[in-house]
Amino acid sequence: MQLYKSLIFTTTCLILTLFTNSAYSSEVNVYSYRQPFLIQPIFDAFTRESGIDVNVVFAKKGLSERLKREGRNSPADLIFTVDIGRLIDVVNKDLVQGTSSTTLSNNIPSQYRDPEGKWFGLTTRTRSIYVSKERANLADIQRYEDLSNPAWKGRICTRSGKHPYNLALIASMIAHHGEEKATNWLKGVKANLARKPQGNDRAQVKAIKEGVCDISLGNNYYYGKMLNNPDQVEWANAVHITFPNQADRGTHVNISGMALTKHAPNKANAIKLMEFLSKKLAQKMYSEQNFEYPVNPSVEPSGLLQSWGNFKSDILPLSEVANLRKQAAKLVDRIGFDE
Repeated sequence: MQLYKSLIFTTTCLILTLFTNSAYSSEVNVYSYRQPFLIQPIFDAFTRESGIDVNVVFAKKGLSERLKREGRNSPADLIFTVDIGRLIDVVNKDLVQGTSSTTLSNNIPSQYRDPEGKWFGLTTRTRSIYVSKERANLADIQRYEDLSNPAWKGRICTRSGKHPYNLALIASMIAHHGEEKATNWLKGVKANLARKPQGNDRAQVKAIKEGVCDISLGNNYYYGKMLNNPDQVEWANAVHITFPNQADRGTHVNISGMALTKHAPNKANAIKLMEFLSKKLAQKMYSEQNFEYPVNPSVEPSGLLQSWGNFKSDILPLSEVANLRKQAAKLVDRIGFDE
């Protein structure tokens, strides 16, 4: 009997201890598609300021499936990803919850956050056009629409049309021009390809350096990465980076972003981290470390980004871009863009 009472006492104490630790936990758990070296310094700064530890699980794929599988038992508080499509994916799978924060609303423009607070942008990146310094005239390639000009036949390189970065651009073309005009545009781009779509964005700039093509599409931060890589700086020096459509709607941008998980066990701490990431210090660190543009309009880009010049961004809400991604993917398949 005494042993039985002792076991009850021990079990009760253990439960109380677990409850207390959970109730006063000084941590936040992040599932991230973003590589640790890009975000860990920012998390360290948050911990120094708040006393809240940040635990990170990194994976190149499968995190949304993991969240779904774990359900209410998931330890994750936040999910970090790149591309608006992946953010919308976790929303559509009912894996995240909305949050209301004056700080987030003040720091992040409306086109870069969900109207219901289910996702928030952290940084922006342009879908730029890279142009050979030797074999192309910048004046002839001022708009995305120019990529379909027959004058560029056999002179364009790009990665797969089904890649999320290109799907977002194609979706924006559908939003601005309608499906018929967007289809004709994409057919024109395909007709101008120097080779079958392949590789990543940096591989296209390398191809320009090697004379395979004269023009490519690529996210802006790859330019910064190449300039800071001794093995790739010659590729970067062979091209101009351009910001299309400055005379009209502005350059297409995508985002890296975050969302609060549906069953976040450390919700208050997670919101504190979200708010910290929208403020000046974190935004400045993001810009300097990964050559991305701050989503907070009060924060200046890094010096290298500023050296590329100012530009106007397309203010088309990214939620609209995301809603057209499936249509964009079907268009890529229909015209055989990657074949």
